[in-house]
Amino acid sequence: MSESTSKHELYQQVILEHNKKPRNFKKIDNPTHFAEGYNPLCGDHLMVYLSVDDKGIIQEISFEGSGCAISKASASMMTVSLKGKTLDEARKLFEQFHKLVIGKLHPEKDAHTLGKLSIFSGIWQYPARVKCAILSWHAMNGAINKVQNVSTEN
Repeated sequence: MSESTSKHELYQQVILEHNKKPRNFKKIDNPTHFAEGYNPLCGDHLMVYLSVDDKGIIQEISFEGSGCAISKASASMMTVSLKGKTLDEARKLFEQFHKLVIGKLHPEKDAHTLGKLSIFSGIWQYPARVKCAILSWHAMNGAINKVQNVSTEN
């Protein structure tokens, strides 16, 4: 089995696992930040909720809505990655993840702090799926910037 094949199989396993059992798939009571994200291309629609303390640390983050497996898995992994991070760290991860999914960050050679999120590195090869992977991230970024409605078309 080639490295490319095993990487693709791992990607599929992770996507399927997070789609089947998404982490933090719920609405937080009294969130400090909220945004609704919509992908008009495919109809994916997610809400992202954050509870941020007075030091700017994400104490809780969750999402709900409907979307394809990639959209839901990306949102699930995003919530796991951002819990306990500062808003500045969340912005930095958003920028890195965005570069990753459009093919401008190569995890094997470029410095990054994406960890397990780097599994999305090959998605740029499927342009229609890039918007699925980035939807929740746009919603999170909108939430922390107090923009409550975001679209993958903006």
